[in-house]
This record gives sequence, C-alpha cells and structure tokens, in this order.
Amino acid sequence: MTIQSCLARTGPGWKWYSWGRWKGRVRKRRGLWVLALLGLLAAAGMVGLLFPQQVLCVESGDVHADALVVLGGGFGDRAARAAELFRQGAAPKVIVSGTGDCTINLQLLTNAGVPASAIQLESRSKTTRENAEFSVSLLRADGVRRAIVVTSWYHSRRALRCFRHYAPEIEFYSRPSYSNYARSTWSRAGIWRDVRAEYMKIPGYWLRYGICPF
Repeated sequence: MTIQSCLARTGPGWKWYSWGRWKGRVRKRRGLWVLALLGLLAAAGMVGLLFPQQVLCVESGDVHADALVVLGGGFGDRAARAAELFRQGAAPKVIVSGTGDCTINLQLLTNAGVPASAIQLESRSKTTRENAEFSVSLLRADGVRRAIVVTSWYHSRRALRCFRHYAPEIEFYSRPSYSNYARSTWSRAGIWRDVRAEYMKIPGYWLRYGICPF
C-alpha cells in the first residue's frame, strides 16, 4: 500500500465516514431495543387482559393477625368477607376504612355478627393510598404487628402494596373478596371497568408515589 493511499484512508474524510457508520449502528441498536421493549409491553398487556385474576389478585392463604382492615368500595362484599374472616378467628378486631363507606360497612359487619366493640372506624380516607396512610396510624397506635387487608380481588394487589409501602415494619396479608370473580359476571357487574382502571392506577401509583406493584 502506498503512502498516498494510507493518507487517504486516515484523513478527515475517512474519520467522518467511520463516525457516520458508528452512529448508524448505534441508532439501529437503539431502534431494536425500543422495538423489544414495546414488544414486552404489548405481551404484558395481553397477559394482563387475558389473565387479570392471576395478575391483580393477591391471596395470602390461611393466616392469623392482630387486625383486619376492610376498605371502602365494592358492593358490600368486602364487609361480608371481613365478617367471615372475623368469625373464623383470623383476627380479633376490624378497622373499617373509607369516608362514607365506613358507616355502611359498620352496619354490614354488625348485622353479620361482628360486635361493635371489635370495630374501629377510619372515616377520613378517600383513596387507596389514604386508606393505607390513615389506617396505618391506627394500627401503630394499637401496637399491631400483623394485619390482614380485605378488599375486592381485583383491587388486592395495589391495596396490599400501599399498606406495605407506608408501614414496612408491619406484616400485611391479603384475604380479598371473590365476589364477581368469574368472567361470566363481569359485564353485568361492571367489573371490566374496574379491572381496566386497576391497570391504569397501578403504574400511576408507582410513578407518583413510588409504590412498587411487585
């Protein structure tokens, strides 16, 4: 190879050519990573839509605790589930959380045989995050170390993670209501709307409040 050809391959033109090729490769690899990420998100979305029970529902099984915390919302099924667990001896007291709903749930619990002396109201919260924040204050004041969160099955993952986020020193479990768990009831009861809302709220809570869903 001649000196002139070497100079031609190492001159400014050659450097710009090499730099352009490198940038092109970087852009191509970046594009492939973006496509892969979009593919994973699409796959996760499909799994979530096809198997929402498995994704959204968290069940801790047969556990015992110091208190049950039943959240507002649902169709009366949450209070019914809490009453069932109370009668089974899962916990000796019940905290009823949620403004407005707490009065209704109190009545449902007492009608189901839970003594009023075993029930404590938290009537300020309006969101799942506030359910956790305000109920945690009551749990700490009572020296509770283990608590069972009672809510609807599709709401149980976000609810449980909220409680664990705001009180990591307390051991929380999930024993949700399985009302309208079968897909055949979803259209009539409007459960699809609630399921779709959870898929929006879970990442929203993660980004806004740092509450990881996993």
